[in-house]
Amino acid sequence: MHDTAPETTFSDLLAAELPYLRRYARALTGSQARGDKYTVATLEAILKDRSDFDNDNPVKVNLFKCFHAIWSSSGQLFVDDTDSPRSRAHGLLSKLTANSREALLLRTIEEFSIANIAKIMDVEPDDVRQLIATANAELSASVQGKVMIIEDEPIIAADLTDIVSSLGHEVTGVARTHTEALALGKEHQADLILADIQLADNSSGIDAVNDLLKTMDVPVIFITAFPERLLTGDRPEPAFLISKPFQEAQVQSAVSQAMFFASTATLRS
Repeated sequence: MHDTAPETTFSDLLAAELPYLRRYARALTGSQARGDKYTVATLEAILKDRSDFDNDNPVKVNLFKCFHAIWSSSGQLFVDDTDSPRSRAHGLLSKLTANSREALLLRTIEEFSIANIAKIMDVEPDDVRQLIATANAELSASVQGKVMIIEDEPIIAADLTDIVSSLGHEVTGVARTHTEALALGKEHQADLILADIQLADNSSGIDAVNDLLKTMDVPVIFITAFPERLLTGDRPEPAFLISKPFQEAQVQSAVSQAMFFASTATLRS
């Protein structure tokens, strides 16, 4: 007898894409907890009705399309009359062009094609292009700040510095190791940390960031070749992840998103 490979089930296909939906959800909301709530709501809706998957689209496209339908009907319409940070955040979000950040994140962070974003958002491809351009303009003009870079590769560090500076932000310095990162954090206050996972002395960028966050409360963007390894749900996770190798637009988008939420103090909620 010959062993046969086990059949890939619908649940298997869905599970393979969940880490990326969770990454998108937290980048969109600025909060791990809030992003995961929308992810769970999406899965519950799919369990009740799988008809949205009865087409030739990739599973990931249909999954994100289901999420977008739920988000559009509730997340964008979030109302809170209190003076809480989250209320102020959504007040600012309500002033941005509808669906513009969604289109930008789907393109730059999740790397969907324009055609697939159009399917996810149920709009025309030309509308997607316009939304992305609008989001870039609105977010880059919203806030400027100081960015600490933790990266051991000189060329990558130089690229990140150029990208961050081009957005109007000030780079406080570049740290190559855990020790350098802590020293830089003491010397210069930052509004955002951009950190690689693996550092020059084989120390962990995650450990360096965790130590820095003991004395500062700022958003963090992690850079990693394996984002799914940080999106397991087993522990507190970063709100923003950039996959290696990255594109300039991905860094621009993540930095602008993080800075925007940092200005409303919602990222660590």
